[in-house]
Amino acid sequence: MKLDTRPLADNAGMIVTVPGEHLDVSNSKTFREALQPILDENTTVLLDLQAVEFIDSSGLGSLLSSLRMMNAKDGDLRLFGMRKPVQAMFELVRMHRLFAIYDNEEEACATL
Repeated sequence: MKLDTRPLADNAGMIVTVPGEHLDVSNSKTFREALQPILDENTTVLLDLQAVEFIDSSGLGSLLSSLRMMNAKDGDLRLFGMRKPVQAMFELVRMHRLFAIYDNEEEACATL
């Protein structure tokens, strides 16, 4: 899986656009593998979820694994641009309490 990335201002981290309309069992493993080097190389990563219309437990597991990796090195993983169905899934399983979630990129960057 190819992830589109762009650096934050002053190279303070990386913004990663999650591609595709779904993050589920069919692609969560390749997503996690593609994201791993980005997480390893940066202390701050913002995930742009605007294109994602559906997420299942495998997709949530990939994001949770990524959060754990960043927390283990005192890093910062932020999510932004969630569509309503994705946000509803986060709330259903109470993962919205674990992640820093923002409406848009500007809000996610404002408190860095």
